[in-house]
Amino acid sequence: METELSRQLGIEHAIFGFTPFPAVAAAISRAGGFGVLGAVRYTAPDDLARDLDWLHDHADGKPYGLDVVMPARKVEGVSEADVEAMIPEGHRRFVRDTLAEHGVPELAEGERSGWRITGWMEDVARRQLDVAFDRPIRLLANALGSPPADVVKRAHDNGVLVAALAGSARHARHHAEAGIDIVVAQGYEAGGHTGEIASMVLTPEVAEAVAPLPVLAAGGIGSGEQIAAGLALGAQGVWIGSLWLTTTEARLGSRALTAKLLAAGSGDTVRSRALTGKPARQLRTAWTDAWDDPAGPGPLPMPLQGLLVAEAVSRIQRYEVEPLLGTPVGQIVGRMNAERPVQEVFDGLTRGFERAVDRINRIAGRSGS
Repeated sequence: METELSRQLGIEHAIFGFTPFPAVAAAISRAGGFGVLGAVRYTAPDDLARDLDWLHDHADGKPYGLDVVMPARKVEGVSEADVEAMIPEGHRRFVRDTLAEHGVPELAEGERSGWRITGWMEDVARRQLDVAFDRPIRLLANALGSPPADVVKRAHDNGVLVAALAGSARHARHHAEAGIDIVVAQGYEAGGHTGEIASMVLTPEVAEAVAPLPVLAAGGIGSGEQIAAGLALGAQGVWIGSLWLTTTEARLGSRALTAKLLAAGSGDTVRSRALTGKPARQLRTAWTDAWDDPAGPGPLPMPLQGLLVAEAVSRIQRYEVEPLLGTPVGQIVGRMNAERPVQEVFDGLTRGFERAVDRINRIAGRSGS
């Protein structure tokens, strides 16, 4: 699975693996892909520094990157406390009532939410970048599109390539104009924040719109055959996230959540604003149903929703309240039916890719090997 982009980055296979777990990112890089650590859960720069250093020490000298979440436009003088003050009391009451309905216990006295996602607050993301640029990352990706122009320049000055996710050809062209090096065409099937266009349609549209910039196909990719399809559609690699959630190196922190992922089918996800305020594909649960119910107050815009539900989600996960327990994940969850090491997953991807190439060669009347 070698492409011009994989050769540029010095990786054996053009598989970019996004994950919130340093151990998974390191294993992806060791396997010949490109591990990308998600930074959105890190609120303390020291924690991110510690995990990036660990990743560097365990990647066997192979390249890796970091994924942040920050808006393209800078907002001056707005603190987390300012944003918290914008949350209506009615929404806070709805959270309390929903948790009480399902008997979710309070956190122990003095225990702070471990799931306080504020990474999309620009000041948090910029502190993350200060940490990242002091380390030899090779790629900076932004899940909310093009990062601010000064961040793109800073990355390039440090010899770091910049990638941005796009859900349409229009978004992709904007990224190209902003000086982005790699566009991730993320289809509707993907986990987390995603648009409304399916990968089969989106990938070739984006590849054509930004040529000759390299494009990574993302969304609904969990087999080597699907990787081959992405490359056939014009991508120079693939971006895979959900598939790693049930690897043995992942640290979801909940056996109940892992069991739900292993049991879920491809129809058991939903695009909902319940988690962050922006449409994000995740497991469908009683929590997403409550927020998507027209009788409820409805989710707040980003970043208000994420701040509103942070402690609630932490409590749900801490006490493994099964009806409410969920996580961002794509439709590929239907293929995630066993816990396996990253290397084993990777070997399956490469074998599947070889099968697909051999099949197409036979159809075209060429030798398959």
